[in-house]
Amino acid sequence: MKIFETIVVAFSMFSAVPMPRVEWYEDNMRYSLCAFPLIGAIIGLFCWLWALVCGVLGLPGMLRGAGLCLIPVLTTGGIHLDGYADTWDALGSHAAPEEKQRILKDPRMGAFGAIHLCAYFVALFALCCSLRQYQAGVLALMFCLSRSLSGLAVASFPMAKNTGLAHTFAAAADKKRVRGVLAGLSLALMALLCLGWGLVGAGMSLAALGVFFWYRHMAIKEFGGLSGDLAGWFLQTAELWMMGAMVIGQYGEELL
Repeated sequence: MKIFETIVVAFSMFSAVPMPRVEWYEDNMRYSLCAFPLIGAIIGLFCWLWALVCGVLGLPGMLRGAGLCLIPVLTTGGIHLDGYADTWDALGSHAAPEEKQRILKDPRMGAFGAIHLCAYFVALFALCCSLRQYQAGVLALMFCLSRSLSGLAVASFPMAKNTGLAHTFAAAADKKRVRGVLAGLSLALMALLCLGWGLVGAGMSLAALGVFFWYRHMAIKEFGGLSGDLAGWFLQTAELWMMGAMVIGQYGEELL
């Protein structure tokens, strides 16, 4: 029962998928970060179904690409994109860490957030339309890996403040076990990518790791630690770079 409640807590917080109502308490939040990657698996399933429909109906590639861009947003309710935009607003201010934290709290979106959000969707749409072949397994692993690394960061990185969503989940987590589970899962997912998809998988794994370590450096230097908005920034950035590595890898394999 606690496992079911743990999954419900994760989906209720980080997705727009309808879930039964359960009371949040310490026991069912302790390992909720471990259930976070399951949302990635659901997104991967929805993307596969959409690509299947496009193939059966003979829909144009641009329509397939648009669906691949929108399905993660519809599944999550845009919660991570909100943090992505807020983070770019704060980074664009070039202010002290305390002022950047204040900007993150501002519910209004500024110019830098709007610019980077538009650029994000243009880049993602172009990459989705540029796929030489649709590889459902790779995309599913990508969405799981970004969430596994995101949860690992919340359980491992220093927090910028003692309030907020990231702190709530970090404080409730059994950090030692959560770190072990998510670190092991992340390594397993990267191994599957490398073993199953060669150059493509290796490139995506390196892209995810590169963004992960830059994320830690940026969070501490620019904000004094991690927050929920920064976690959203990481997830969207990691997926964009992994998608870019996937496209480059597919073209690279053809050249080789």
